[in-house]
Amino acid sequence: MGIKLLFVLVLAGLAVLFIVQNVAVVEIQFIFWSVQISLPLLMFLVLFIGITVGWFVHSYMNYRKAKSQ
Repeated sequence: MGIKLLFVLVLAGLAVLFIVQNVAVVEIQFIFWSVQISLPLLMFLVLFIGITVGWFVHSYMNYRKAKSQ
């Protein structure tokens, strides 16, 4: 078994353990808008948004650097 596959399996196992242990529902309020969502789903959603924004910012910085050269 490759080290990468083992690493992915361990991370997936930890993610499942996190989801099973944190089944609480939290309420998010913003101005007049309110939604109830499970805590693990919220955390993974925030992580996904953060990774996406970071990827776009990194791509934009590389684009500006290449354009200036």
